[in-house]
Amino acid sequence: MSIPFGGYASPEQIMRDRAEYARKGIARGRSVVVMQYADGILFVAPNPSKALHKISEIYDRIGFAAVGRYNEFESLRLAGIRYADINGYTFNRTDVTGRGLANLYAQHLGMIFTESIKSFEVEIVVAEVGEAPEDDQIYRITFDGSVFDEQGMAVIGGQAEAVGGRLKERYREGLPLPQALDAALSALTEPGGERPPATQIEVAVLDRSREHRKFLRLTGPRLEKLLEAAKESQESAKPAAEAQTEQGNGEQAQGERAQGEQAPGTAPPIAPEGDIDTGSGE
Repeated sequence: MSIPFGGYASPEQIMRDRAEYARKGIARGRSVVVMQYADGILFVAPNPSKALHKISEIYDRIGFAAVGRYNEFESLRLAGIRYADINGYTFNRTDVTGRGLANLYAQHLGMIFTESIKSFEVEIVVAEVGEAPEDDQIYRITFDGSVFDEQGMAVIGGQAEAVGGRLKERYREGLPLPQALDAALSALTEPGGERPPATQIEVAVLDRSREHRKFLRLTGPRLEKLLEAAKESQESAKPAAEAQTEQGNGEQAQGERAQGEQAPGTAPPIAPEGDIDTGSGE
């Protein structure tokens, strides 16, 4: 009896297939935004479910956000909590850091990606709030165990590139919480679309001003009040942007009129004589 030959696939092809499989699964979810604001780190995720959380607390000052298959990133979250509890109890609570957790997740995901038939369809963020904004840490860990040290903000899952581009347009260092939430929701909302209501988003913060446990989940009236403040900040920003645009248009028109009033027969001013700088450095 002959055994059918299944064909040969190179290790490179196998890894590419696993990576493509994981990326497709992650892209089917909705994006999650993690960004710094004046008093800490903000987490925002569209999530209509009340039982399944994409955003969670890992330890005193460390938060966790994930996209992809819930059962897979939930197992990673629980592993991170066990690691933090054991190390915090055995040694010192300050020995539990976001960097250590990021390395732990990188090892787990890297081993699963290379040794298992199916890779995890997850992408996660580990964020740690410090005593000052420059001490904040945001780590993004991908399905293959790669770790990226993000500066100021991170977007995972869904249309991450598009959401990240819209977020960069609005992100500023030291934004108050309502304006930071407004920037995150604007980035998560498609152009021309409506923002999700408070019942369909998950919002949490790592607030450096809180004692001991820095993680705080924003729900109910507190979240609705914050959304109202974010809406007001968005509406107040529109007149300023329109005024700036009108001012720019007025200056352009004034310049065109001045150019048209130039004396006939007079050549426009030219650059000083000399070699042209092409930018090539030669």
